[in-house]
Amino acid sequence: MSREVRAPGDEPLPARLSPAALTEGGGASLPRVEIDERLDAFLGLIGVKPVIMGILNVTPDSFSDGGRFQSLDLALAQARKLVASGADIIDVGAESTRPGHTPVPLDEEWRRLEPLLAPLLAEVAAPFSIDTTKAEIARRAIALGVCVVNDVWGLQKDPAMADVVAESGSAVVLMHNRDDIDPDLDVEADLGRFFVRSLALADRAGIPRAHILLDPGIGFGKNKAQNLKALALTGALRATFGLPILIGVSRKRLFGDLLGASVEGRLIGTLAANLTTLARGAAVFRVHDAAEHAAAFKVFDAIERA
Repeated sequence: MSREVRAPGDEPLPARLSPAALTEGGGASLPRVEIDERLDAFLGLIGVKPVIMGILNVTPDSFSDGGRFQSLDLALAQARKLVASGADIIDVGAESTRPGHTPVPLDEEWRRLEPLLAPLLAEVAAPFSIDTTKAEIARRAIALGVCVVNDVWGLQKDPAMADVVAESGSAVVLMHNRDDIDPDLDVEADLGRFFVRSLALADRAGIPRAHILLDPGIGFGKNKAQNLKALALTGALRATFGLPILIGVSRKRLFGDLLGASVEGRLIGTLAANLTTLARGAAVFRVHDAAEHAAAFKVFDAIERA
C-alpha cells in the first residue's frame, strides 16, 4: 500500500551532531553512520506501509505493562519479540504518562534507562525512539543512538527540547496534550492551536518538517467524546498540516469505556481504531501487540490493492 506523504521542504537539514558532541564522554554509542541509517530507514517507511511502533515500557507503573520489562534480559527479549512480530521501530519509555501518574525526576528516569539503552541499541537492529518530555533525557538517549524523540508535550514542556532535537538531527513526534479535561472544549480547534505552537517552536529551532510527526494525543486531557473526535480528525489533521500522523491508542481506557473491557481485553478495540485511522491517512501506530497489527495491516493492504 502506498500513501503519499508531504515531500521534504526546501529547508536545509541540520547537521547531525556526533554522540560525543552531545554528551560528555559520549558513552557506548552506535556509530554515527548507523544512527543515520536507522533514522532514514524509519522515515523511509512512512507513506510506504503502515509503520508499527512497538512499545517498550521500562517503568514500574505504566497502565498496561508496568514492571514487566525493567531488567535488561526482559527488555531485550521484549524488544526482539516486537521486531520479530513486525515492529519497525521500538519506543522506549521510563516514565509513565497515564492519567494520574506521579512525575519522575530526571535522575530517576535516567537510572531506569541507562543500563538498558546501550545494550538494546547494540543488540536489536532497529530504529529506537525515546518517550520523554525532558530535553536532558532526550539528549543522553540520542547520544547512545536513539534517532526519534517522542514528546507527549509537543516541545512545549521543556524549553530546551526543540534545540536538542534540531542539533542532533533526530526526528520528533509532537503530541497534543492538556493539563485538564474540559468537557466544553472544541477539540478540533484546540488541536489546531496546539500544533501551530509546537510547529512554531520546531521552526525556530531549525527542525525540518521532514523530521516531524503529529500525534492527536488520545487519552491525554480529553474525555471519551473528545478522544473519538480526535481520532475522526485524522484525515483533517493530515490535510491541514501536511505531516504524518501517529496514532497511539493501544489498550487505552477509551476501549474500557466503550466496550467494558479490561486492559487485557482491549486489543479488538485497538485494532478497530487503528484500521479506521489508517483508512483516514494515519501513518504510524504505537502499539503493544505488533504481530496482531502486522496481520491486520496485511489484510487491509490486500483489500486496498484488490
